Amino acid sequence: MESIKLKNSIIHYYGSPSGYLKDGKATVDTMFECEELKDWCKNRQYAVTFADGIFDRLARKENLLDSQENEISLKNVRIWQLNADSDFSMRFISFDEFEKKFGEPSKDHYGVIYDGNLSTNNLDEIYEICNLNHPTGYKGHSLSMSDVVELYDENGSEFHYVDRFGFQQIDFEPSEQTQGFEMKKEL
Repeated sequence: MESIKLKNSIIHYYGSPSGYLKDGKATVDTMFECEELKDWCKNRQYAVTFADGIFDRLARKENLLDSQENEISLKNVRIWQLNADSDFSMRFISFDEFEKKFGEPSKDHYGVIYDGNLSTNNLDEIYEICNLNHPTGYKGHSLSMSDVVELYDENGSEFHYVDRFGFQQIDFEPSEQTQGFEMKKEL
């Protein structure tokens, strides 16, 4: 049995759908990231990208080859969670409650617990991934109210507060005090 097979543009690693080939580029789930697959791609002159969630989507029989999402450039994802030393009453509350008690959320109280590609820009799918199957490199608790999801690319970032139901888009900048301090440090 061959360890790696390509069938209908789907890459199978020891029988498991592990990635797909499109326009000479291989996209493979990070759980299959190994030298054997990298060498296989290199020998066939396929540029390879590793991303979380590919195996799950292939297992659900999603057609990743024709998906419009692949035509849109995927943004990277950062997950922000409150720092250990932040006020405990900020945690796990709705956006309205947070804003009433503390003002708009700011980076001053948060740290990045994940930074990578999740093969989707859909916030609901990101929520599911960060609750059920933490991606490689995820170093926090399951995604919950008061966390912030950042979608970013070379054109900038957009921030989404995880609310009681859904997401609330926010500015999410450091407070003016912190910005002033950072400007003084630069001088």
